[in-house]
Amino acid sequence: MTTDFSFHLLGRDGAARTGEVRMPRGVIRTPAFMPVGTAATVKGMYPEQVKALGADVVLGNTYHLMLRPGAERVARLGGLHKFMNWPHPILTDSGGFQVMSLANLRKLTEEGVTFQSHIDGSKHVLTPERSVEIQNLLGSDIVMQLDECVSLPCEDKVAEKAMRLSLRWAERCKTAFGDPAGRALFGIVQGGAVPALRVESARELAAMDLKGYAIGGLAVGEPQDIMLAMIETVEPHLPSEKPRYLMGVGTPDDIVEAVRRGVDMFDCVMPTRAGRHGQIFTRFGRMNLKNAKHAEDIRPVDPQSSCQAANTYSRAYLHHLVKAEEMLGKMLLTWVNLAYYQDLMAGLRAAIAAGRLEDFIAETKEGWARGEPA
Repeated sequence: MTTDFSFHLLGRDGAARTGEVRMPRGVIRTPAFMPVGTAATVKGMYPEQVKALGADVVLGNTYHLMLRPGAERVARLGGLHKFMNWPHPILTDSGGFQVMSLANLRKLTEEGVTFQSHIDGSKHVLTPERSVEIQNLLGSDIVMQLDECVSLPCEDKVAEKAMRLSLRWAERCKTAFGDPAGRALFGIVQGGAVPALRVESARELAAMDLKGYAIGGLAVGEPQDIMLAMIETVEPHLPSEKPRYLMGVGTPDDIVEAVRRGVDMFDCVMPTRAGRHGQIFTRFGRMNLKNAKHAEDIRPVDPQSSCQAANTYSRAYLHHLVKAEEMLGKMLLTWVNLAYYQDLMAGLRAAIAAGRLEDFIAETKEGWARGEPA
């Protein structure tokens, strides 16, 4: 058991990397997909299920947890790991994105952001220091800096202003966080879709010598080619010996393409949210269980899947559960999706280690394009 936080590269294939993030609560095998546990729960899943699927880390949300049940309460109850029965690594986001997208009547200043809760209208102030304090109270293993995330497309001057504010906030977060053993603070590269701003942000953050780096402000409405171009722009300026995290991404195709470009960590609500709405991801591509064609189909989703929800239950039954809006349907389809995402990550890790990433990607995409056999 390690007492420190460290990242070890185990293999490369082109720009892609496979490795391990090691910390006291466990090892994160990279490339890694982190299921999103917004309010101290991965929706529709038991923690033991999430771990059994191959997840080494989950994500918690600072904004939601500070509002309900409250960070101080979680701390009094023994911290987030104990509270949600997840003894493995937890990454918490800073709350910045949710404040910008969910909160009412927000006001942004150099000091921080003042906002009203979307739950009850109560007033709150989130500064870089308070964001770190909340994440410390939760007991997070990987803490994210507070940043300003803008929607794309936006004017260059808007992206520049947010990027420079985020850099100043990163310095304040670093000071507030200190250097606790076994835990890490990650900085967040911003700069919209402007290459020069992205490079400046990456260089300035790298000079702060943080333990990891995220690329933020993507997958917020821009086309995939712009997202990938920004990753390619930033990657050479991030320290190769530290983990790289693409925030809020994404579809299986987005993940595959980002891994190809040197990204190590991902999170997204897509597999859980899609599952709650009747959509599943498989090696045959995306499938909509709401469609009437599944109503009398006795086949399982994928008999070759290791996931019991995918290899046991008939499509007809899953279709019925979805149409009847039964809770079990949401749970089973979430299980299918998270299993597929973790299987995809395991395949990517193995392919990079074997030096056959391009073959693996080609085979995977061919399966999506071909769809199911008749």
